[in-house]
Amino acid sequence: MSNQPITLSQALASFDALWSPRIVTRVNDYDVRIAKVQGEHLWHAHDDTDEFFLVLDGELRISLREPEGERTVLLPQGAVFTVPAGTEHKPSAPSGAAILLFEPTGTPTVGDRHDEIPDHVDATIGHVLNA
Repeated sequence: MSNQPITLSQALASFDALWSPRIVTRVNDYDVRIAKVQGEHLWHAHDDTDEFFLVLDGELRISLREPEGERTVLLPQGAVFTVPAGTEHKPSAPSGAAILLFEPTGTPTVGDRHDEIPDHVDATIGHVLNA
């Protein structure tokens, strides 16, 4: 990790891949990841950790499967939302978005349980920028 300030706009400009988070820094045992997203991700759940989303640009939708039923939250630019551990969710961004994620180091991008992984989705733990 860099010991210099990181400009998120420059970090986002350094890659084009969608649904392929990049680790920009670490805080204790957590990765701070950024991603460009467009279209739909896949239904997945992180069994043992919450997942924090901050919308840097654009608009993100997160569909949730909860005990009360299914719902979708709409996150405009600047909004934050935390998906509770164990909750199935499906992020989407019809017009595209840039997001920041905060997750424990080693968390797979498709969670512990997920639908079939399409070719356009990166299922790895995350790529480190400026490693």
